[in-house]
Amino acid sequence: MSNVLFVCIQNAGRSQMAQALFEGAAGGRHQARSAGSRPAPQVHPEVVAVMRELGIDLAGNRPHGLSEDDVRWADLVVTMGCGDECPFIPGKRYLDWDLDDPAGRPEADVRRIRDEIGGRAR
Repeated sequence: MSNVLFVCIQNAGRSQMAQALFEGAAGGRHQARSAGSRPAPQVHPEVVAVMRELGIDLAGNRPHGLSEDDVRWADLVVTMGCGDECPFIPGKRYLDWDLDDPAGRPEADVRRIRDEIGGRAR
C-alpha cells in the first residue's frame, strides 16, 4: 500500500479533487490525503458542483493545512501549483502536476480540470 499526498495552495480545489478521484480509482489499495500551503475556509463551490456530477460530495470537506507530518506520511507527494511553499523532505518522491486553478472559473473549465486530474489519478 502506498500513501499519496496531494498538495495545492488552498486545498480547496485541485488537491481535494485529486484525493477523491485517486481514492475512487485505488479502490482501497492505496491511501490518500490532501493539504494546502495556505488553506481556504472552504472547498470552492464550483469544485463541489462538478464533483457532485460524479456522485462525489466534497461539500463537507474542510481544507487542511500542510504539515511536515503529512509529508513524512507520504510515499509520493503530488504538488499542484504551490511552488516553493511546499516543504521538501529528502528521500520522498515528488511529482508536479501543472494544472489550472479552478477557483472562480466557469463549471465547463472546472470539469476539464477535474477530468484531467481523474486521468492522472487513474
